[in-house]
Amino acid sequence: MSDAVHVVCPQCGAVNRIPAQRLAQAPRCGKCKQPLFQGLPINLDATNFERHLARNDIPLLVDFWAPWCGPCKMMAPAFQQAAAQLEPRVRLAKVNTEDEPGLGAQFGIRSIPSLVLFRHGREVARQAGAMGAADIVRWTQSML
Repeated sequence: MSDAVHVVCPQCGAVNRIPAQRLAQAPRCGKCKQPLFQGLPINLDATNFERHLARNDIPLLVDFWAPWCGPCKMMAPAFQQAAAQLEPRVRLAKVNTEDEPGLGAQFGIRSIPSLVLFRHGREVARQAGAMGAADIVRWTQSML
């Protein structure tokens, strides 16, 4: 029996069990049939954050940001490029701290942008400040 990983669908929230060796083969959700990975960060809010944190077996890299933050806006394209490079090994997500102040408070976000890397539902690393795509990828890989 091969190792399988659980991946939460970014569209419908269903938890999918995927053979680990099939992660890079463009798997689709068993419920809604949408791709599980699109090489783009997903947006998380208070209603779906916990599910993605607790039920994904792959690491979760979260960009805590705000729309009024200049460095956040500058880093957004780099974070999107990093998603294309890191998926399906890592799920990248964004949390708008203006819309979700409770999540920012829950994780003690003091400055934005802040990247927080979670593995198996627990924080493993944190980095404040804007970064380029190559630096995001390098930092993430070094922390796993």
